[in-house]
Amino acid sequence: MTQVMHRMNVESGCNERPILKERGQREVFCGLTGIVWLHRKLQDAFFLVVGSRTCAHLIQSAAGVMIFSEPRFATAILQDRDLAGMADCNEELDRVVNELLERRPDISTLFLVGSCPSEVIKLDLATAAERLSLEQKSRVRVLSYSGSGIETTFTQGEDNCLKAMVPELKPLPDNERSLLVVGTLADVVEDQFQRLFNDLGIDKVQFFPPRRATELPSIGKGTKVLLAQPFLGETARALVARGASLLSAPFPFGVEGTSQWFRAAADAWNINNDRVDSVLAMPAARAERALARYREKLAGKRITFLPDSQLEIPLARFLNRECGMQLCEVGMPHLDKTLLSAELELLPEDVLLSEGQHVEKQLDRVRADKPDMTVCGLGLANPLEAEGFTTKWSIELVFTPVHGFEQAADLAELFARPIGRRSRLAV
Repeated sequence: MTQVMHRMNVESGCNERPILKERGQREVFCGLTGIVWLHRKLQDAFFLVVGSRTCAHLIQSAAGVMIFSEPRFATAILQDRDLAGMADCNEELDRVVNELLERRPDISTLFLVGSCPSEVIKLDLATAAERLSLEQKSRVRVLSYSGSGIETTFTQGEDNCLKAMVPELKPLPDNERSLLVVGTLADVVEDQFQRLFNDLGIDKVQFFPPRRATELPSIGKGTKVLLAQPFLGETARALVARGASLLSAPFPFGVEGTSQWFRAAADAWNINNDRVDSVLAMPAARAERALARYREKLAGKRITFLPDSQLEIPLARFLNRECGMQLCEVGMPHLDKTLLSAELELLPEDVLLSEGQHVEKQLDRVRADKPDMTVCGLGLANPLEAEGFTTKWSIELVFTPVHGFEQAADLAELFARPIGRRSRLAV
C-alpha cells in the first residue's frame, strides 16, 4: 500500500512523462570529490580546498594518494579561530597561497575551492582569487568555485569548476567554427574520440577541460557544444551565453548512445550518412561483440537507481536497451530537461522516474520492488547489502573510463560483476 501511494504522488515532467518529486533527507557526496578526476586531467593546475580537516580527509581518502607522492591538491584548513571570526582568513589564505606557489613554480592555474565551512562563514573566495591573480602579475591564473555539499551532489563540483573557466576561454573568430566536447574524459577515451572525429571529417575539435589549463579552447558563434557528461548544465548555459550552440544527443555510453552522439556532430557538419556509417561500423561491431557476454548475465535482471551522480538516466537507457535489464526506478538528484530530452525519449514509458530524494521513502520502494541490483551512493550501499540487496557504488561509474565504443563492455562489466559475486556467495 505504501508503494502505491508513493507512485501516485507524481508531477508532469519532461516530455509530459510523470516525474515523482521528492524532498527530504538526502545521501550524497560533496562536490570536492570532483577534484579527484579534475586534477588528473588538468596536469598543470592545482586545487586548494579552503575547508576543514574533514574536507582534507575526504579528498585524501577518495584519491588514494600515497604518502611519498606530491599531489596537485591540498587543503587550507580553517581553524577554530577562523570559524569563530577571531582571525583574518584572507591574510592566512594569502600566506598559504604564496608559500604554495614558491614551492610549486610549475603551477599555471590555481583553483580556490570553497567548502561547506568556508561558505558558512561567508568567505569570499571569488574576490580573493581576483586579488591573488593581480598580485601574481599574470604568472598564475587564480580562479575559484564551490565544491560545497550544501544542496548539491558530488558531480556538480566539475560543473562549477568548468563554469569558472568559461570567462577565460579565448574568442573564436566569427568566420571559424569548431566542435567543443565538454566534460572530463580519460585521455585514452579522448584520443579514441579524436580519431573518430578526424575520420568523419570534423577537423577542428577541442576538448574542455583540456589536458593543460594553459591550453584553453576558443569559443564563439561558430562553436557547437557536444556534452560528454549529463551533469554540466551550468557550464552549458555559460557556453551558450558566450555565443556557442548546444547539440542535442544521447550521451556516449554504450553502442547506441555513442553512435547517436557522433551522428549529432556529423549532422551539424552536414556529413552524409554513408560516411558516418562506414566510420562507425567497425568500432560499433567490435563493441557489440564485446557486450554479448555481459548481456547474457544482465538480461532480465531488475535494477533500481537511487539519486547520486546525475548519470542515472543515460546508464539506465544503456542497461535497458543494450543489456536487457528491467528498470524498476530511475532516481536522479536533479532532472535537467535541456540536457536529457534525447535520453528520456529512449526510456520505457512505464519506468518510475524520480527527482530529488527522500531516503526513507526510496528505501521502502527498494524493499517492495526487490530489484536484483540497486545503484546508490556509498552511504546506502552497506546498509542495503546487510539487508541482502546487491548494490553498485555509483561513484565508481564516474571514476572509471566508461565512455565510447571501446569501453562499452567495461561499462557492462561494472554491473555484471556484483551480480556474479552475489551468485557465488549464495548458499
